[in-house]
Amino acid sequence: MTRSKPIKVLIVDDSALMRHMLTQLLSTDPEIQVVGAAPHPLIARTMIKELSPDVLTLDIEMPRMDGLSFLEKIMALRPMPVVMVSSLTQSGAEATLRALEIGAVDFIGKPQSDLSTGMGALRDELIEKLKMAATARTRSFRAPTTAPAAGGWGAGFRSSEKIIAIGASTGGVEALRELICVLPPDGPAVLVTQHMPAQFTQSFANRLNGLAAVTVSEAADGVRVLPGHVYIAPGNFHLELKRSGADYLCGVSQGALVSGHRPSVDVLFGSVARVAADNAVGVILTGMGRDGVNGLLAMRNAGAMTIGEDETTCVVYGMPKAAHDAGATQIELPLHKIPAEILSHCRMTGRAQRI
Repeated sequence: MTRSKPIKVLIVDDSALMRHMLTQLLSTDPEIQVVGAAPHPLIARTMIKELSPDVLTLDIEMPRMDGLSFLEKIMALRPMPVVMVSSLTQSGAEATLRALEIGAVDFIGKPQSDLSTGMGALRDELIEKLKMAATARTRSFRAPTTAPAAGGWGAGFRSSEKIIAIGASTGGVEALRELICVLPPDGPAVLVTQHMPAQFTQSFANRLNGLAAVTVSEAADGVRVLPGHVYIAPGNFHLELKRSGADYLCGVSQGALVSGHRPSVDVLFGSVARVAADNAVGVILTGMGRDGVNGLLAMRNAGAMTIGEDETTCVVYGMPKAAHDAGATQIELPLHKIPAEILSHCRMTGRAQRI
């Protein structure tokens, strides 16, 4: 749906060339108005007050105040949609993940060479993300909740019988951090597909592993799926659940795009429906588009418990809404209530199966 007024964008980048290119690219879309371009955060702060932009593009490495410090101040004092424009180097990936945790809606990677041609190729993606950000729910940074103590499941729970499959896209970095950091170390195995470039997934897994009570790692093909572990789909690879005898395994492959993505949430959910059936829980979190809808519906039809994130906590209520409208979710819950629902369901069904 076309807005009655253009989206007002403020560009913050210390590179004069980048400010010029971004202004030129964004000005080609009649639904976007570049209201200003600031060379560093101190000037940007004044321009935000004067121009009231709808969305900010923000670089990370800048003089006088780095982008992360500025983002923290924005989210504390004047929360607004921010799209990071950052390097896809290893250090750039780690800084961008931190920005997403603080409250940035999304990011786009600067080309490593031939900046002019590379940014031109990213025009459509950048414009799409800015338009999406203008409609996104902004929220300030929240520190991770302390994870439950070991043994919190109670006697008789057989966590190895349950598989948790989670899919997310825009807003998912923060949502996954909140969800995974409250899982107990003796909980069921979790497989995650988050739309994310290849340069980011290892850093993302490492960050979560340092915060959570469970063990978090980037998935690898043929690795046994174990309780108390979380497996993140590698960027540019699909993640599937497979079975070998009594063991669950990770399947990682570089097949064709599915639902426009690789990794695809539909691929993960579809495999869990086939392999684990009613011994699984499917969770679809914040994100734009429809990836995961068909797979989650297959999970529900196979007898799995299926949960969607409620609109009230979604950064982008796209994927969960599509799943709800398709009848793929049994229940929708605010993000902070999803872990308890997962644990309660697994505890009850685990005991029933043991009896």
